[in-house]
Parts: sequence; structure tokens; C-alpha cells
Amino acid sequence: MSAYTTTYKVDGVNSAHCKGVVTEALGGIEGVEAIDITIGTGLVTVHSSAAIDDTVVEETVEDAGYDYRGRA
Repeated sequence: MSAYTTTYKVDGVNSAHCKGVVTEALGGIEGVEAIDITIGTGLVTVHSSAAIDDTVVEETVEDAGYDYRGRA
């Protein structure tokens, strides 16, 4: 069971392809154990073993080509 669960808002996740891209990108962050994304809403929930710096999440999402909008 993950110790931390944080939900972020990410614009542009409108398909299974987009979901896969964002999931793969965020999955590369150290400590991330699971990611839940609801297509169309932009809600991205990250389950991790430790607190993840929001700046790291922002940079990762932006580098993947999506718009990070902060915590939901």
C-alpha cells in the first residue's frame, strides 16, 4: 500500500495514448508505485512510497508534452 496519494490536474489527456504517455513519464519518478488517470478529466492520481516534489511532477508532465495545472 502506498504511503502517499496525490492528485494533479493535467490538461490534454484525452485518449488512451495520452494516458499511456503520461503514465510512462510519471512512472519514471523515483518512489512512484502506481498512477491512475481519468481520461477527459485530466485528473492524475499518483501513489508513491514517499512524498514527490510537485516541481518534479510538473517538469515530467511538461517534458512529456502536456500542461501541468497543479494539485487538484
